[in-house]
This record gives sequence, structure tokens and C-alpha cells, in this order.
Amino acid sequence: MNGNETIVRAGAQGILIGDNGKAMTPPHDWVFLPAGDAGLTRKVTGAGSFWRVQAQMGRRVISKGIWAPAATIARAQEEIAALRATDSYQKKLTGDRRRRAHKQTEYEQEFKLAVQNFLAFAPCHQALEQAMAEAVTVHAIPVGSGTVARTVMIPIEERAAKAVIAWMRHQTTAYDSMSIARIKGERREVRRMLARRSVDLLRAYREGHEPAPDCPLHKVLGQSSPMTKMRTE
Repeated sequence: MNGNETIVRAGAQGILIGDNGKAMTPPHDWVFLPAGDAGLTRKVTGAGSFWRVQAQMGRRVISKGIWAPAATIARAQEEIAALRATDSYQKKLTGDRRRRAHKQTEYEQEFKLAVQNFLAFAPCHQALEQAMAEAVTVHAIPVGSGTVARTVMIPIEERAAKAVIAWMRHQTTAYDSMSIARIKGERREVRRMLARRSVDLLRAYREGHEPAPDCPLHKVLGQSSPMTKMRTE
């Protein structure tokens, strides 16, 4: 926190709460700038005093935006608009987008391969492995998704494994419709139990067993059992 910054918490009904727990009211000539435009926010916060509004979201503390003098925000908006209208900025923006798109495509391919390596289905289930790896990747990989696939804190192999189990929890179990008691640790225990079931299901495919007729993976992915298909051909 710099010397121009004051941290306030977002309370109920728009009330701002200071470090001392008391309500605070911004100066009359200040206005609120919502979070979302990092460039504009940096310009405003670098120009003088401001209040940063923070809120608790689960285990994370996020910034909702800043309060700052209306004149400072207006001036910053004009300067940012003028900068972004230049040809050089537009060329840089286009180049950045292309680089991000290329990087995203590379990561998608790398992550899908990591998922396939984790699944490691027997040869007779390769089609299902491909379909499942694609489904998990599409769900987990989007920028801003907040899934484990987007973290860089753990190796990609671990990201892939966790992403598979998370996908299966929502797609092949009744987790989303379960009534879970509001007891500390209960939801975590339910997730562990479902994870064990998912691991058992994956083991059957890794060992090449024929899936049950009502296999949730086949149901979700719209695939028929390759062994059943061979018997009917």
C-alpha cells in the first residue's frame, strides 16, 4: 500500500468501512471507479489520493474499485482514450492479442496431452479417452475460468489430474444436486468420497474392462461401448 492509498471494506448497502470498523464517507467531490480497466486504474492511483474498496470472496480478497477525485478520474479517462486511439497503440494491441491467442492454443494442446496421459485408458477405450480429454480441456482451459487448470502453482500433470476429478464430480456424479449438511468438513468429505468413486471408474477403463451399460462417462460423452459395438458387428 502506498502513501496515497486508503483501504476500505465494502459493507452492506454500499457502506464503506475503515480499518477501525467505523463507516466512512468519501469526500463530496469524489466518485467511484469500478474495477475492470487496469490501465485507467493505474493512472488514477498514480495521480494522488484514493480509497481502494476491497471485499471478501471466499478465501480471497478482491478489489471492487476505487474512490478518487472526480477531476482526477475524468482527466485520466481523457488521457487513456487519447492514447488508445493512436495507431501505435492499436498495432501493439493487435500484436498482444495474437501472442495471447497463440500462447492459449499452445497451452490447450499441452494441457489436453497431460489429461490424456493421466487418463491412460486401455487401447480399446482410446476413443473415449480422446473425447473425455477434449471435454475436460474445453471446460477447464478458458482464460479467467478460475479452474485449477489456470494455476501455475502446481505442475501441469497435477493440474490435469485435479481437473479430471473436478470434471467427473460435476458430470458423472450427483454432486450438484446433493443436499450436504452445513457441517465443517462435510463438503470436503463428500468430495473425497466422490473422488474415490471417480478413480475406481477410471481404473476400469485403464485396465480395459467393459463398462456397465449405464456408465456415466458414456452417457455424458455420448459414446457407446467399443466392446458392445464389436459384438454387434
